[in-house]
Formats: sequence, C-alpha cells, structure tokens
Amino acid sequence: MRTITRTEFFNKLKSYRDKHIIKVITGVRRCGKSTLLMMFRDWLIESGVSPSQIIFINFEDYDNYDLLTPKKLYEYIKERISADKKTYIFFDEIQNVQDFQRVVDSLFLNENLDLYITGSNAYLLSGELATLLSGRYITIEMLPLSFKEFCSAMPDTNLSLSEKYRRYIEQSSFPYAINFGNDKKETLDYLNGIYSTIVLKDVITRHKISDSKMLDSVIRFIFDSIGSPISSKKIADTMVSSGRRTDSKTIEKYISALQDCFIVYEAKRYDVKGKQYLKLLEKYYAVDVGLRFLLLGQKANDIGHILENIIYLELVRRGYRVYVGKADNMEIDFVAQNEIGNTYIQVAASVRDESTLKRELRPLQILKDSYPKLLLTLDDDPISDYGGIKRMNALEWLLG
Repeated sequence: MRTITRTEFFNKLKSYRDKHIIKVITGVRRCGKSTLLMMFRDWLIESGVSPSQIIFINFEDYDNYDLLTPKKLYEYIKERISADKKTYIFFDEIQNVQDFQRVVDSLFLNENLDLYITGSNAYLLSGELATLLSGRYITIEMLPLSFKEFCSAMPDTNLSLSEKYRRYIEQSSFPYAINFGNDKKETLDYLNGIYSTIVLKDVITRHKISDSKMLDSVIRFIFDSIGSPISSKKIADTMVSSGRRTDSKTIEKYISALQDCFIVYEAKRYDVKGKQYLKLLEKYYAVDVGLRFLLLGQKANDIGHILENIIYLELVRRGYRVYVGKADNMEIDFVAQNEIGNTYIQVAASVRDESTLKRELRPLQILKDSYPKLLLTLDDDPISDYGGIKRMNALEWLLG
C-alpha cells in the first residue's frame, strides 16, 4: 500500500506545533485526516518526543468505546498528562464523543498541552465549539488528492498528462483508491463503501433523515447538475413531477446536511460590478468526481462540467473563497477571492472553435479592473494572451 505525504497539510501542522491553539482538521471521510495525524505523530517521535508524551485516540475504534462519554474521556486524559513535559493529544473523529466541546474547552486551559482534533462533519465547528473556543482554534480543511498529488503518487510516470487526468477523474481522488491501479471494479466497490458510510453515518443518522431514497435522489440530481445553476425549488419541483412528495424546505435540509459532511460544495453568486453577494441560483460541486461516476455511470462523462468541478476544488484547496460571477447579464465561471483581491476564471473543455473562444472570452473582456483573468481549457496549446486574459492548459495550471 502506498502512503502519500500530503505535504501542504503536513507543513501546516508543523508550523503550528507547540502553539497554544487548537488544530482542527476537517474534511470528508477517507480524505486522509487520520493518516495525516499518524504521520505527524510519527514525525514528533522522530524529532525526539517520547511516545509517553503522546495520547492518540481514534473514536471510531471500538476499543475506545468507553471514552465516548465526556467525563470518562476527560478523566482518562488527565491521568496521562505529563506534569513537566508537553503532552500531545490527538482526537480522531471527535464528533463521536458526546458533548466533546466541553472536554476540549477544559483541556485547552492547560498550556502544557498541544491539541489536535479531526472531524468528518462541518457541525464540528458550529454551535458550542465555536462559542466556547472563539479565537482559540485554527481550521485545516482537507480535501481528497489534488491532481498534482495524484500524479506524484502514480507508479507509472510514463503516462501522458492527459492519461493521468483520465485516471484521476475515473479512479477517484480518494487517497486509498490509488492502490487499486486501473481496476475499475475494485475502485467502484471501494467508492460504494465510502458513499454508503457517508450517507448512513454522517447524513441520515446525524441529521435524522427518514427518507433515504429521497436523499439519494437529491444527491444524484446535484451530481448530475454540477456547474449548472439550481435551487431547492427546482429540485423539489423535479421530484414532485416524478411522483415524489417533498417541498423546498425539505430539500434545503438535505442540501445543508450534504454540505455539512463535505460531500457537496456550494458556490454562491457574486455581482462583480455591484460588488454584492446574491442569494439565487447557486451552483454545487461534488467532493470527488469518482463518486459522480459511481452514481451516474456513463451519463457522468460531461467533460466540461467535470473540469469545472475539479478547478473549483483546486481553488478551494488553494485557500480561495469561490463564487459564480455575474457581470451585467453574463456569467463568469469563478470569482476566486482572497486577501489580495479577485481572480476571474473561465473554464471550457476546448476553445479551438473560434465562436466558442469568443463566447468564453466575452465575460472577462467586459471587466475593467486589473485583477488576473484566466481561461482554462484542456487544449494542449501554448499559453496565449488576449488583452490581459491568459489562456492556458488547465492540467498545467492544476500542477501549479
């Protein structure tokens, strides 16, 4: 089995080591959070930290069942804290612990502790934890493998970049899936297990959803509509027209639950010229294109929207807040914002057809500010410049 070093996330943990702040790692199940913690634990030991200074608890391991009660967990930790040396505490999948927020809050009072926690549900940082620990934690949001990480982990380096991309979208970006090589059946079986676990544990059980078939239909609808503006009303109307009983409020609950477990990401709309955020017709993207192939089969082979999905996730990885842009009556695929400003991005499978090129350039050409403007395609052509708009190969961009 290949172990993939997630260098970016690993370096973040190293930079925060021994700082009196709680390190919270979130992300979809099987994206590599537990492996990251174990690698960091091993690095600490290699750096001279005694194993007796480290407490590592995986709350999905039945051996730790008794520690799911907050009082027992707190007592267990207090008995093992070193009085004169730094103690490193790792809580993996802490959302399984009842009232875990108060345990974390109490442990934080001890400045001789270095605390790391992971969770597979965004509610981890909602409610009491955010209230109790406001300003005392940092979040590291993990995603499955980027295209660059996937390429670096592949054993066959002689493949072309386009072939690596094909495998990336079909084999899945979940780290363990790379061990199945090009075996599609084993990969799909593995992805089916991930999907079932997420839906059962993180969505249906956690959010008390009774209609599992309706939930599955909503997931399939969203996955089939990546890159297209949709609303909860549109989904509800589609379900009703096919003879299913539901309403917009129920669909909104489902979508919120899917976002909480990181299986679906939302891109809201942003009026570039009016500089305001809009509340209508959001777009949604899947955390992994392989899951989309699992649910939709060959119907999922939509090259343009798949590329758009991957570009969206990469922008999130790079720390941007990502919106769908609106300029006059035209749409910009992505407005990526950070502390420096905006980056405007159009995504297309190919723009070798002159009319397609003009159509993709037009929304960027009406923008008069000096922020970067990119047109990313799968065309294997040299980088071109159209009056300040840089056109380049999307796979080269993904590689950084």
